[in-house]
Amino acid sequence: MVADKAYDADALIAHIREMGAVAVIPPRTNRPEQRSFDKHQHKHRDLIERFFLRIKHFRRIATRYDKLAERFSSFIAIVAAFLWLA
Repeated sequence: MVADKAYDADALIAHIREMGAVAVIPPRTNRPEQRSFDKHQHKHRDLIERFFLRIKHFRRIATRYDKLAERFSSFIAIVAAFLWLA
């Protein structure tokens, strides 16, 4: 699970580990005991966040005009292709 510093809580990290997943969450700077995390994997989170920011510029996605999930996901695919070509 990849998240930002806001999710750096011992209880949450313990729960993620109990589920058998790896927590890629950077520790907060005021944490007394700094723990390690995969910085390379955490960098990819920024790319995903920027993608969501760009697709929300399209009004139809931001306001979710389409009621059916099938149509909504189709329009996201169209927008992703448009952004890739631009």
